[in-house]
Parts: sequence; C-alpha cells; structure tokens
Amino acid sequence: MGSNRRSVPDYWKWFTEGRYGAFIHWGPYAEYGRGEQSLFREHMDQREYEERACRWNPQRFDPQQWAYVIRKAGMKYACFTTRHHDGYCMWDTKYTDYSSGRQAPRRDYVKEFAEAFRAEGLRIGLYYSWTDWRIPAFFDGPDKDPDGWEAMRRYMHGQVEELLTNYGPIDHFFFDGAWPRTYADLGSTELLEKMRRLQPHILINNRLGAAGPGQAGHADGGQGAGERADMGDFGTPEHRIVADPDRLWESCQVTTWRLWGYANGERWRPADVWLDMLCECAETGGGGGGNLLLNVGPQPDGQLPPEFAERALEVGRWLDVHGEAVYGTDGGALTDFVTRGRQTMKGNCLYLIIRFWDGRPELRLADMTSPVRSVTLLTTGQPLAFERQGDDLLIRGLPSERPTRLFPVIKVECEGKPETNAWGKQRLWAGDPGRIADWARTRGTSVYAGGAIP
Repeated sequence: MGSNRRSVPDYWKWFTEGRYGAFIHWGPYAEYGRGEQSLFREHMDQREYEERACRWNPQRFDPQQWAYVIRKAGMKYACFTTRHHDGYCMWDTKYTDYSSGRQAPRRDYVKEFAEAFRAEGLRIGLYYSWTDWRIPAFFDGPDKDPDGWEAMRRYMHGQVEELLTNYGPIDHFFFDGAWPRTYADLGSTELLEKMRRLQPHILINNRLGAAGPGQAGHADGGQGAGERADMGDFGTPEHRIVADPDRLWESCQVTTWRLWGYANGERWRPADVWLDMLCECAETGGGGGGNLLLNVGPQPDGQLPPEFAERALEVGRWLDVHGEAVYGTDGGALTDFVTRGRQTMKGNCLYLIIRFWDGRPELRLADMTSPVRSVTLLTTGQPLAFERQGDDLLIRGLPSERPTRLFPVIKVECEGKPETNAWGKQRLWAGDPGRIADWARTRGTSVYAGGAIP
C-alpha cells in the first residue's frame, strides 16, 4: 500500500485535509436548461446564442447564500467557472466585452464569489476553459492560422493573469478544454511560471495540453483531453474515481445523472450516492486518498436548486458527526471490507464506514493484526465490546436498527498504526495465488462436497 506520490508542501495540506469541495458550473447556458454544452452539442446558431447570453441577467444570485450552504454541506473549498467553452466571461475582464461586467448584469461574479466564499472560511478555486467555441483560431491552431492563434494565446494568458491578480489569494485553479491543442501550442510551461509568480501557493491541475499532435484523448481522467502525467499539481479523473499514484488527485463528479450546468428535468442522485463517492475518494489509493469535487449547476436566476441544497445539507449533517472518518484521512482500506462498506485510516484509528447495515449484533473484522484499545460506534458515541480471535476482531453490541439514514461509522482505536496480514495486503484477484491454494486445501482437493475423493 505504498505510494510514489510527490511530497506535499505544508501550504497544500489544506487540500488533503479538506477532502471535499464544490464545483460550480454557472453561466448563460443555464438559460437553456440543457447543461453547459448545449451550444456545441446542439450546433446552435452562434449569433442567436450570443445575443441571448448578452441579455442574460440573473436577479436572484446571492453569493453569501451559496457560500453558507456550501460550508454547511461540509465542503472546504469551491471552484467557480470563470469562463466555460461558450466563451462568456463571468467577470469584468478588460480583454472582451462578452462578459457579465459589460453586458446586462453589469456585475463581476468572480469578485462576488471570491469575497463571499472567503468570508465563510472556504478556499477559493477558479475554473478556466482554454476552449472558446466562438473563435476559429483555437481549432485551426498555429499551423493554419499563426496570427489568429497568437492573438488567441495572448488572450488566454492575459485572462488567467487577470484572474490571479485581481481577486486575492487563489488556492486552486482548474484548466479544462485543451483539446486539440498541445502544451507547446498553449504555452502552458510559460503560463504556469507566471501563475506561480503571481500566486506562489496555488494548486494547478493537469489539463495543460497534450504532449504532441494527435495525443489528446478523452476528458474523463487518466491522460485524456490534454491531461499531463508530468505537468500540474493534481490529477483530475472525471465521472470516475481512480487514484493518481504520483500526485494529489481530485475526482470531479456530478450530483445529477450526467450534466454539469443546470438542466430542466435532470434526475438527481440521492444523498447516499454523493456520500459514497466522497468515502470512496477518501479510501481509494494507498498514498493518502483523493478529493471529491462535487458539482452543482445553479438555476438561470442565480438560485441553488432546492434538490441540491437538501441533499448537500444532509451530507453536511453526517459530516458534522462523522467527519473525522473523512477529513485528513490517510487513504487506503486496511483490510478487504467490500462486503460491509469502506475503510479509512488516520493515525492509530481505523474507521469502518458501513454501507450495508445487516442488523446483526456482531461484526467480524478479519485480518486486522494490531492490538486494539477501544471500539466506538461513532454515530452515537456508544462504546462497543470487542474480542480478539487470532487475526480477527469481533465487535459486539451493535444495534439492530441502522443508527443513521446514511452510513453508520465504527471507530477502532489501536495501540499503534493499524496493521494487517497478507490477506489484507493481497486482495481478491491479486497477490500470491498460493495463499488461496493453501486456504482451499484446508477442505481437501476434490470437487466433491467435503473435499474427499469418493
């Protein structure tokens, strides 16, 4: 359960300790109610879309209310879409008039977001898309349109510098939409140097352009959509949870079934699915686990959808009680616990996050070799009786009724760091098959019941 992950400076530890953030996709695309990419996916008329975007003027945007809900939800940071692929800018940029500052709202939404969320004690993240579907030069590239491309690159670099200059400390920066450009096209190396001079403690993601032509892939994690193995401070698996062994990572996920921007009629995932994604991120990987960046698409008028607020606050109440099992945990399940739920560790403690509560009074935790000091049902604070039987820990006195609508948590405090045996280190479909043969041999060698040859 080791890791080659790069060492994390102290000024980035807020990221792993926080574990849970909000992704906020909001812009004039919300008016259409079909997600954030309807302009491209439906091949809309560019001029009609632009005219409607310039008229968009949300009247119920209240960043203080957003920030309050996000904090009460247990999230520790938020990342706001400053410019998505449609090119509309959510701040008063000097580089274009296609912005909330120059069009109908006459408001700098980035400024309002940053001030309100910072006031609630939340870390500030900004999202910026390289892509602008309105500009041919981005897709023609430097070979077909060198002058147009150079103007586009100056535009992008200038806007990023603007975002990192005018809004105080920025903790987290999420690039997106590098396809089909390479990091050399985008000037990513040069831009990152400028960004670090402006904001020395900033965390920058890995969507910085492909290594070469034709090497960009899918925008869902791994090495897709310009995501680099050798550039950026954190990995960004999208719509899935997979550990990056070499650096910090953050899985970005939707709270609905698919779309990021507001969508009329979209189906919502229930709160237990949200929580399970968070716990899976904390558990996944042996090098400290990962973060969950969980999305909301505010309504066109600026309000948070009530379905989001209801579920977010339910998870927040769970975290009020069980947060120590998630925040700042070390990552990596100690033993094979799939039949019950998930595990996280922190210091001398192992946390059993029970997804499947069977109502039986006893739980057998196999393959944990560490001496145990105490066992507590964290959900209620109730001490639980326990007994060691070899490498098994028997936990007794569990209530028949699940003590919370979401996931109960059992805290096992050990004498030292929790340890396991070979079965915990080598899981199903992995490790030395000889250990499985030895285990099978205890019943015999025959295919007949009982293992004996008749």
